[in-house]
Amino acid sequence: MASRLFLSRGLRSAKVLQPRSLTLLRQGLATVSDATGAHPVTKVSRLANGFTVATESNPALQTATVGVWINAGSRAETAANNGTAHFLEHMAFKGTPQRSQYDLELGVENMGAHLNAYTSREQTVYFAKAFQSDVPASVEILSDILQKSTLSPEAVERERDVILREQQEVDKVMEEVVFDHLHATAFQGHSLGRTILGPKENIQSLKRDDLKTYIDTKYGGDRMVLVGAGAVDHEQLVGLAEKHFGQLKANTIEAGSDSQVRPSFVGSEVLVRNDEMDTAHIALAVEGVGWSDPDYYTMLLMQAIIGNWDRSLGAGVNTSSRLAQVVGSRQIANSYMSFNTSYTDTGLWGIYLTSQARTELDDVVYFAIKEWSRLYVSLTEMELARAKQQLKAALVFGLDGTTAIAEDIGRQILTTGQRLLPHQVAAKIDSITVADVRRVAGEKLWDRELAIVGVGPVEGMPDFTRVRGWNSWNRV
Repeated sequence: MASRLFLSRGLRSAKVLQPRSLTLLRQGLATVSDATGAHPVTKVSRLANGFTVATESNPALQTATVGVWINAGSRAETAANNGTAHFLEHMAFKGTPQRSQYDLELGVENMGAHLNAYTSREQTVYFAKAFQSDVPASVEILSDILQKSTLSPEAVERERDVILREQQEVDKVMEEVVFDHLHATAFQGHSLGRTILGPKENIQSLKRDDLKTYIDTKYGGDRMVLVGAGAVDHEQLVGLAEKHFGQLKANTIEAGSDSQVRPSFVGSEVLVRNDEMDTAHIALAVEGVGWSDPDYYTMLLMQAIIGNWDRSLGAGVNTSSRLAQVVGSRQIANSYMSFNTSYTDTGLWGIYLTSQARTELDDVVYFAIKEWSRLYVSLTEMELARAKQQLKAALVFGLDGTTAIAEDIGRQILTTGQRLLPHQVAAKIDSITVADVRRVAGEKLWDRELAIVGVGPVEGMPDFTRVRGWNSWNRV
């Protein structure tokens, strides 16, 4: 969940820190580029404590995004401390021994910088966007708030109410509610199935010592990547990393913890009936694949083939999506969105639908499952070519700006240990054939266990065993 954003309103007056000479042993240096120099270069270095520095420099820019990507989110929590990572995200901006909250906010504003953070199920991220000359100061601020947050009991108590109000707002967003239920039922008994904000009772009971323990045990050098994109110099950033993060301990990833144990996918169903709602919100999912899986890009392409559709956008039935043509002409759905959510070692692949056709939810679900089977039965070369172009365009558009590039670098380095550049990703997508899609659809979709969630007026939902049967007999 995204948290604080400090905007520029003052003159830039912050002191620019200078990097010291390199004193710690670097364990490795790798660059990712092509021989012609026509593509950007991603440089990666690792300090002796496992702390990683990854950069993509663009000398034409005057600004940069620098941030710390941490391999610790709600998946690294237990049932007792679920919600701690997100709570810490809020507390990071409340002051350190060196800076009060006022000093922190004023310092960032005087640089004309933006400072932000968010928490996900597997990662916590703190990043800043600033002028090139303020990159050293930004890294020092990030180091200060990550390692030396005061976590005063008074600030902890004040922030409880803020997080509880945020939880109330999240509970009003049906998509968030449905996907929390989907994770909970698909990954039962595993930390990946818990929410990011945590249960209300945890938010009300977490203490300063709980937050401090999480930092001490999860914020280790081998869990962190310092990313820079834009007007950054790799060697300078390595020097800053050694100065500000070189003292972090290594080997903080606990063998046998939930974060290291692959969850089991449970075929199951959750229906939350509420007839006072106008719209039914439905999610259907099979187990997806992790970031490093050889079939990751094929699953991503399959998501693009199913596509997204929204009646309010005016497309009607005049779209390339077969499913849109069916549900649009029959007027049995308001919208649908295919999704491919990946984690380190598993994922969720499926579709999220909304419908006001209370008595025709049976048809909504049936035609969605039937579209999945068509990926194996009758996918055409033209559909595949169109989906490839759409997927490549979406991935390129998603890298518009230094913050998006930093996000891509940080996520890839944490999850796979390397970064594939956009042209390398495009090559992987272009190499996928109809036969590849048919194979993966047959292995990952057909006759696989399903996780199903319905929220709202869902009395018309078909029986779970019936839906499970639809996912097995459509293959011919």
